[in-house]
Amino acid sequence: MDVKFNMVQKTKHFFEEIGDLSFFAARFFKQAVNPPFEFKELLRQCYQVGNRSLLLVVTTGFIIGLVLTLQTRPTLIEFGAVSWMPNMVGISIVREVGPVITALICSGKIASGFGAELGSMKVTEQIDAMEVSGTNPFKYLVVTRILAATLMLPLLVIFGDLIALYGSSLVEFFKGNVSFRLYFNKVFEALSFGDLVPATIKSFFFGFVIGLTGCYKGYKTGRGTAGVGIAANTAVVMASLLLFVVDFIAVFVSDIFYEL
Repeated sequence: MDVKFNMVQKTKHFFEEIGDLSFFAARFFKQAVNPPFEFKELLRQCYQVGNRSLLLVVTTGFIIGLVLTLQTRPTLIEFGAVSWMPNMVGISIVREVGPVITALICSGKIASGFGAELGSMKVTEQIDAMEVSGTNPFKYLVVTRILAATLMLPLLVIFGDLIALYGSSLVEFFKGNVSFRLYFNKVFEALSFGDLVPATIKSFFFGFVIGLTGCYKGYKTGRGTAGVGIAANTAVVMASLLLFVVDFIAVFVSDIFYEL
């Protein structure tokens, strides 16, 4: 009986959380299109988001390129298809591996950062002080951060893809005597417009999800200073889960588009 009651409570809490997040997103869209616009704060947040995640994206992308090539090369050699390595790695990184891994890395850094920042401001009553002083804290704190994450993540994904391809080309250069020029020529021959556009579009949605969940958890923080750590942790978990949901929807829509 207690187990059933706990399951009901958890299910109820889950749908309440989804509803609150939806209302929070609706409030964002409403505030984002209404003046005044905080361009200076938006630029500052764009710099913070990009600078905060760049080193992680570079390191992760380089290792992904190395590992993916090293793991796949023996299998392609066995089937006599090692010449297809640049094509396969390029398509897999640009279509799926690069955007998803970069988004997951950024969710751990950006979403937790937003949650901790806004959460600490919430529990120390800085947000209440902004409301009293006549400033719109939601527009200044939330809208700028979500827009910054939405705009910067595609740039981070593109940069991460290039670094991953460079790491893969290093493996081919030392193990297969393939020049960098030949490697990237094969990569760009394999890629098409239909590979780049869906990956770029879903990167914007990834950035929006990361910024939204981080700001939502931070802005709704409660239970004192202990709630700041909870907000940062739950922001990462929720953002990661929503990224997989968005990725599934994006892949499903892309398949329908290709069939048409």
